[in-house]
Amino acid sequence: MDLFSRPLVDRSAAALVEGYAWLPNRMRESPGAVVRTRLLGRPAVALRGPDAVRFFYDERHVRRHGAIPEPVLGTLFGREAVHTLDGDAHHARKQFFLPLLHVDSIAGLVECVTQAWDEAVPEWAGRSEVVLFDAVAVVLTRGVCRWAGIPLADDEAEPLARDLIAMVDGFATPGPRHWRARRARGRQEERFERLVRDVRSGAAEAPSGSVLERVGRHREADGEELDPRTAAVELLNVVRPTVAVSWFVVFAAHALELRPENRERLAADDAAHAAAFVHEVRRFYPFAPFLAGLAVEDLTWQGERIPAGALVVLDVYGQNHDEGLWGDPYAFRPQRFLERPVERDELIPQGGGDPRSNHRCPGEGLTIGLLESLATRLARLGCTVPRQDLSIPLRRIPTRPRSGFVITDVHLPESGGAAAA
Repeated sequence: MDLFSRPLVDRSAAALVEGYAWLPNRMRESPGAVVRTRLLGRPAVALRGPDAVRFFYDERHVRRHGAIPEPVLGTLFGREAVHTLDGDAHHARKQFFLPLLHVDSIAGLVECVTQAWDEAVPEWAGRSEVVLFDAVAVVLTRGVCRWAGIPLADDEAEPLARDLIAMVDGFATPGPRHWRARRARGRQEERFERLVRDVRSGAAEAPSGSVLERVGRHREADGEELDPRTAAVELLNVVRPTVAVSWFVVFAAHALELRPENRERLAADDAAHAAAFVHEVRRFYPFAPFLAGLAVEDLTWQGERIPAGALVVLDVYGQNHDEGLWGDPYAFRPQRFLERPVERDELIPQGGGDPRSNHRCPGEGLTIGLLESLATRLARLGCTVPRQDLSIPLRRIPTRPRSGFVITDVHLPESGGAAAA
């Protein structure tokens, strides 16, 4: 039977209500290799698995332009962002982001963020309690702005961190969180646009080689420089995803609290275990539920027809919890990443494909580098985790521990120095 031969009920509301479980549940119920449904008024087909990842990221099959709904552009990515482009325009814009993949760039960001962490720990020690999610967001904001060459006064860090977190927190939900995200994006786009204009006019100085300098002089495929608003959007698309690592840092803290056997090896600078632990945090804990694009032309996937213009949906959360790939997917077990090499398109918490040539997140290496460093510091941090609600609701997207992960009695380790905290 043709994939779309019968009318389909729009399941957008069900996806919002069921959260991360919606698409994996439909995949389990489906008798075939795909799920056919309707989302945002469009016919849609959902896929899963490494072969599906390669199919999805092939620009001959799937395009992003026109696929990202306005509520997501108005909160998470920004209009005219690199995520909305395809072909030559996408490849040209991507040149701004590719230097972020270089090992020296990753090391530079990690150094700036860990310095901000080490500066923050003594201040945390003076508080009666610290909500780790909020505190880490401020650390990441200070660190990424320092690294990117973005001027940031001491009293600006917390408001900026709140806005950056709000952009991520409100992209997938209607209601107050969504409107808070829109207001946050509007404020910060205006602020970053003024900064870009000031750099171009000479009223502000961008450090040589910094992200701020590069976005100011970036040229598009037609040779034209980015308009200041789009430059601001892309500058935010470096800063915002870095601060979104707050989710993974708190997930790492959650894993260490519930599975303390990981703490000793992390604290001892076991590099192999740190890498495996970080990959397992990114696989096990929920962040992006799925990704979507539009079929470029009439396509066929494993015998199923996909008409041109249909939504093609990649089941990210479901693939990261696929028993066929992971064996015991709902067990937190870093050792799995030491037992066998994992292929690029198997683990996809931040998408799949090649970040140099398609839409895979270029900041994935930055995320991994930051998590390896901060997870080690978490393992060494002296503190108490009081009784609280550490449940992680799967109906909330993006989710996190309900309490934000509260810690008390923060103190420097006996070995001395904030750098070991």
